[in-house]
Amino acid sequence: MVGTVSCARILQATSRARLSTFSLKRSSQLARHFSSTRSSNDIALGQQLHGFLVEDIQSVSELKLKAIRLRHERTGMEWLHIDRDDANNVFSIGFNTSVSDSTGVPHILEHTTLCGSEKYPVRDPFFKMLNRSLSTFMNAWTAHDYTQYPFSTQNGQDYENLQSVYLDAVFRPLLREMDFRQEGWRMEREKDLGWQIKGVVYNEMKGAFSDAGSLFASRAEQQMFPGTTYQYESGGDPQVIPDLTYEQLKKFHARRYHPSNARAYSYGSFALAPQLQRVDTVIAGYTRLPPIEVPMDVQPFGEKMVTEFGPCESASAGDKQTKFSISYLANDMRNVYETFAMSVFSGLLLHGAAAPMHQALLDTHMGSDYSSNTGYSPFTRRASLTVGLQGLADADIPMVEQRISETMARVGEQGFEQRRVDAALASVELAYKHKTGDFGMRLMQSVSTGWFHGVDPVEYLRVSENVERLRADTGVFSKLVEKYVTKSNHKLKFVMLADPRYMQGLDEKEHELIQTKLAQLSPGDLDVLDTKNAELAAEQGRTEDLSVLPTLTLDDVAPTARRFAVDMGVCAESVPVQWRTSATNGISYVRAINAVRDKYPELWPYMNLFCEALTYQGTRSRTMASIETDMRLYTGGISFAPFVTTDLGNLGHIEAGISMGTHSLDSNIERMYALLEELILQTDFTNESRLQALVASMATNMYNDVAGSGHAYARRLAASTLTPEMRAVEALDGLAQVRFLGDMRRSGDLQHVAKQLENVRHVVFDRSTLRTAVTANASGVDANQRALEQMLKAYPSPADSMVEDGPRFEAQTGQYFCPLPVATGYAAQATRCVPFVHPDSVKLQILAKLMTSGFLHREIRERNGAYGGGAS
Repeated sequence: MVGTVSCARILQATSRARLSTFSLKRSSQLARHFSSTRSSNDIALGQQLHGFLVEDIQSVSELKLKAIRLRHERTGMEWLHIDRDDANNVFSIGFNTSVSDSTGVPHILEHTTLCGSEKYPVRDPFFKMLNRSLSTFMNAWTAHDYTQYPFSTQNGQDYENLQSVYLDAVFRPLLREMDFRQEGWRMEREKDLGWQIKGVVYNEMKGAFSDAGSLFASRAEQQMFPGTTYQYESGGDPQVIPDLTYEQLKKFHARRYHPSNARAYSYGSFALAPQLQRVDTVIAGYTRLPPIEVPMDVQPFGEKMVTEFGPCESASAGDKQTKFSISYLANDMRNVYETFAMSVFSGLLLHGAAAPMHQALLDTHMGSDYSSNTGYSPFTRRASLTVGLQGLADADIPMVEQRISETMARVGEQGFEQRRVDAALASVELAYKHKTGDFGMRLMQSVSTGWFHGVDPVEYLRVSENVERLRADTGVFSKLVEKYVTKSNHKLKFVMLADPRYMQGLDEKEHELIQTKLAQLSPGDLDVLDTKNAELAAEQGRTEDLSVLPTLTLDDVAPTARRFAVDMGVCAESVPVQWRTSATNGISYVRAINAVRDKYPELWPYMNLFCEALTYQGTRSRTMASIETDMRLYTGGISFAPFVTTDLGNLGHIEAGISMGTHSLDSNIERMYALLEELILQTDFTNESRLQALVASMATNMYNDVAGSGHAYARRLAASTLTPEMRAVEALDGLAQVRFLGDMRRSGDLQHVAKQLENVRHVVFDRSTLRTAVTANASGVDANQRALEQMLKAYPSPADSMVEDGPRFEAQTGQYFCPLPVATGYAAQATRCVPFVHPDSVKLQILAKLMTSGFLHREIRERNGAYGGGAS
């Protein structure tokens, strides 16, 4: 999300089922505890419940939910409850945290509230709750205008426990100065390095500002919205973060983390009334405050061009390091229909082989890929539409600007092919029929930005109404072009030039900042800092009493895990098929894999490119533009991806290959399988122009990914010499793949690449190694059976499929150092362990979790200020 700082303290805690024997009495108690007492049927408009007034009740039939809006009468706190038959219940508490500077105060506050509260005075209760909870998600994040603390769980007692921890964290945090210094910033004397600035958020944002893509998007947005809250970096600018004081942090919390400024969200099957009662008790001492006013509406400035400098990217050629974009001020994001229309317009304009901008900018190889800020951004009060490129030569900027202008004019005159528009709207409708385990969380994210700007959140849930309105809105896209592009009174042209000394300059600025701070301190002040740092170190090493935290017991956990019946069958005489019949809302889901074990290691580096090419190149008889439209009309998308897994009983044996996935409405089953067959059999790898654009895009994007996910790349590389699986993963998705794609792009020998991709198709798509799984309504099983059999008649059966496995793998030790042009360092150590079924496997898995929460988190994050660390 452009302009959003995701502060992922706990990315995801996977649901864990625990088995035990329960007495009949305990099972009965548990059944009552977990029952979906969905008493929302008893809630009426105008009813008062535990201090909350029911202001609105609406049913949304297409999503099978009831939305209930409430307001706390004394404080004005808003609550949206989504009543839906879904076991994965969600709760979130959020606050408007728009900023007036770039000190990162909401981001640092988000961290600091989670360093202990009055009821739960332990550091980082999120981590401490990991082994006391069955949560399916725990997180917190800071966006432009708000900060949210969401969680989800399927367990009723767990929901109550986590809700208590979250509410106490935000409304009654300890907010100690030492926690501010740990999470925000502090001056600390290092034995060999002298005085340094440390802090979790400070280090996190140093990493963000050294990533060229993130920096470009952030700086462009700041230039787009002068005089508003959006001209500041809500996550914090490393040069400005040390201006924030502890007193300012406390003042920000007192005013912003207040019920009058809060939005609560709950979703699922758990009863609403008990939640309202718990929250009303927590906020009993608060009274209503007036709304917070922060400048959000930008004054149009006409047209301007801004040039700044940023880091180099070795993924691009030395003379093609420039980034350029044009941003147009768009609609007020509080207009829900226009926001929806602009989102659809942006997709049609930019994305896919038939998109006019894709054809004008990427197919012509003007740059390596779109710039990181390209797209429609409805996350500011006035939305914006941006088109740009990265991997440009400076001299090409005028040509890029001309092509953007010409393409916009052509779209304004001609609009889009109606079939593409129909396909885009069909994909929107199918996406909302397609229910996933995180559906409640995704609903919350889809309504949050507008809700914090005063929009009725239920408006975002009425997707079908907006789709039908758009279908009937003749010439809507031409009108949007004229209104926001042709007649634009607010347009930004933003250029970022690569500076080989940029990273060195950041180091010099940090040194100057430290010297400035030191010049303001007396010897006595420095002694005080040493004392405070010693106190912080002592606190970080203190053994905490974790018994104050709530925890589940075996009595709170279901005695058995939920199970699903599947039928095993065979199709086309030899292909195994796993069938699951379920209520799928009229959608059929197909998954398939072709495995090659550890054969053909010389082809593994091509697997990612091969999978991307299948949905990018087009086929021998049709362009990708035509195929893509059919995919959107008739399916929810078709995906291919490489996979690698280790034998459960032998670390030396792996299964590797390609997985495929797609889904469609039951009315489109035949078309879905026909499209899958077409891509598998007919993809044309010899289209060098398309292949060149794909390689350039993949090389650029994967290189850019290293800055934000360096820990994952370090882990893969460290483990690559220990097991066959990690050797393959490194080749597929590690630094070896980054280097492989970069070399491929620079060599330009695409004929050789096309031949290798054809070799991959020959060895991977083999009916003798194919396994499939289908999930569908009972009424859709027969149609799936017929369509699958028809596809398998044409499925390849190579004569040389019985190839011997690759050479025997020998584990080795190794050490690697990989210098990168980013301000953040990453480190990993890997140790070869035991297979999954080994008696020590469970012990090692538990040890990894205990090391993460009980040791590494304290040593790496709390004591040394790194953003995070862990074991797995």
